[in-house]
Amino acid sequence: MSVRPSLLVAPDGLARCAWVGDDELYRKYHDEEWGTPLRGDSKLFEKIMLEAFQAGLSWITILRRREGIRDAFDQFDPAVIAEYTDVDSERLLADPRIIRNRLKVSAALTNARATLELTHDRPGALDELLWQFAPPRRTQRFASLAEVPAVTEESTAMSKALKAHGFRFVGPTTMYALMQSAGMVDDHIEGCWRAI
Repeated sequence: MSVRPSLLVAPDGLARCAWVGDDELYRKYHDEEWGTPLRGDSKLFEKIMLEAFQAGLSWITILRRREGIRDAFDQFDPAVIAEYTDVDSERLLADPRIIRNRLKVSAALTNARATLELTHDRPGALDELLWQFAPPRRTQRFASLAEVPAVTEESTAMSKALKAHGFRFVGPTTMYALMQSAGMVDDHIEGCWRAI
């Protein structure tokens, strides 16, 4: 595997964003998900949950636990999660498949309730809320990973809007990561095979 400053050329001959490294799970995520536009309340709720659990950790940690988190949290169904009790919280905190952080588990329940409140009478409202902050597509790619921002004006505004609706663990940096993963911005580096 050869590496250029912000690109990595794998044995399959494809150049990818260098953050992928040589992990097959990361490669699959990069190739099939990251930067691909994601729509729908339930899919975006899942992203909010996973990004909140990721705060302070590496994304590969979340990818490796995603199926366990999905199972522990009833397939990310906000209607089910919103009904969780203290007993469920304790069950989750004892579950080694998830990130066992009391504040993050509590935020997951709060965010499920906020999602239901937002979408109860308006299906699609979470999707609409998040996507309104997607900036226009850039005409030029970033040439290096060092150029990719961690926070933008749009991610700051998204964070503020979500907090106003009662969401937690949705800071501007976390929301920019969500914007990247959900394809609201496309930060594949110039030369990456996904950079189209």
